[in-house]
Amino acid sequence: AAILLKLGGYGLIRISPLLNPHPSNLMFPIIILALWGILMTSSICLRQTDLKALIAYSSVSHMGLVTAAILVQTPWGLTGAMTLMIAHGLTSSALFALANTNYERTHTRTLLLVRGLQLAFPLMSTWWLLTNLTNMAMPPTINLLGELFIISTLFNWSPPTIIITGIGTLITATYSLYMFLMTQRGSISTQFRLLPPTHTREHLTTALHLLPLGLLIMKPTLISGLFT
Repeated sequence: AAILLKLGGYGLIRISPLLNPHPSNLMFPIIILALWGILMTSSICLRQTDLKALIAYSSVSHMGLVTAAILVQTPWGLTGAMTLMIAHGLTSSALFALANTNYERTHTRTLLLVRGLQLAFPLMSTWWLLTNLTNMAMPPTINLLGELFIISTLFNWSPPTIIITGIGTLITATYSLYMFLMTQRGSISTQFRLLPPTHTREHLTTALHLLPLGLLIMKPTLISGLFT
């Protein structure tokens, strides 16, 4: 999620200028498919019962935005794509790491079985909240900057795309909150009363994901000024 998907995005950035000027009959359907994929994968996230599958489909949804922005081939689009790829690489990796800490203790990824973990791991619940807020691009995260660049680029390319990107953003916020509430809130199951405590290495791993995201907010030009 953090590296392989971004290698695909890097390949698109390197190869798409070779097709310039773009044949409209080639690029138009691909951009439409990328936008349609945002809605489809986001909708699939809403009905997932497996935590790991939910995070994986979330990655695909964000990469649909990146693909569409790259293929439009404008400076703002490329800047937004690069920003979102770096931000999402850290966010998605942090979500997978948090999902693994849950699985190591409960031995299940089913959302209906793993509830109320905030009572057992309050500090880990804080990491879950911060990571989910970052995943839904809450201000002032760097994810929001990337999405604003991409949404503005697509709107300038074709105004009706604001409907698709707007719905996709709304669904992203919905399944991010759904993931947090299903894993952290509610009453904990009786079979999980005696859970081993979290370790320092797990908190350090999550902190090393979120700390760069927080630092990039203070100087976003490190990643957003590449194509401007």
